[in-house]
Amino acid sequence: MKLIADSGSSKTDWRAIHADGTIRQFKSGGLNPFYQDEDEISEELAKNFRPQIQDQVSEIFFYGAGCVNEEKQDVLKNALTKNFPGTMVQVENDILGAARALCHREPGIACILGTGANSCLYDGGKIVENIRGYGFLLGDEGSGSYLGKQLVIRYLRKELPTELHKRFKKRYPMTDDEILNEVHTQPYPNRYLASFSKFLFHHIRDPYVYQLVYDGFALFMDKNVLKYKNADQYKVHFVGSIAFYYTNILRQVANDKGITVKNILESPIAGLTLYHQSDLDG
Repeated sequence: MKLIADSGSSKTDWRAIHADGTIRQFKSGGLNPFYQDEDEISEELAKNFRPQIQDQVSEIFFYGAGCVNEEKQDVLKNALTKNFPGTMVQVENDILGAARALCHREPGIACILGTGANSCLYDGGKIVENIRGYGFLLGDEGSGSYLGKQLVIRYLRKELPTELHKRFKKRYPMTDDEILNEVHTQPYPNRYLASFSKFLFHHIRDPYVYQLVYDGFALFMDKNVLKYKNADQYKVHFVGSIAFYYTNILRQVANDKGITVKNILESPIAGLTLYHQSDLDG
């Protein structure tokens, strides 16, 4: 049996692929080596995931947002090996997971648009170039945190249209200082800012909101897609909640810039399951 995992800071989606092709799904807490050490991850696995797995596991393929280098990957690998001794464990970062989920074994440009942003050029087997988002402080154009930040900045500076300003204030009855406190002193300010993207989604028919989102996606295309050489010759794919829920605007921006968009998925786990299931089928 193979185990496939796609993990963020808050949750991990698992799929078990049996030799006969049967697939089962599980969930556990988030496993992110940026915020948890090896012991914490091992304890989370032992308490909330390992008891769910009764069959022998031959391979584990783990894709995680915090697995950006060998050191962080080893944290996950060691914790998984403790819980599944004798199992082959492969730990990769989330952008390779996105590429495999979206492109499978064909070349393409794979993008993540969720709370954060990322992109890569994929040759059908490996990532050959990676233009990162660099986080909500330095970039992440088009992401949930970026869109939310643009909305909050314009609210605080009283740049929103009058009716939109009133609706925002009614939906989020906070003082300016309370908003600033959340951004500057509380953990996960990127998630906090991304939470405001829901307001944008609910008011997307407002021309001002539509333009704000459109402009964010246009910046993402300019900085994370069109920077790749011959980008217009590749199919471009997206995964993440922002890409999924704003599909129509995203495709419109891509079309306006001469970019061909193919797959858009909310989560990579289904695509990753198909990718690894093909090894059994072959």
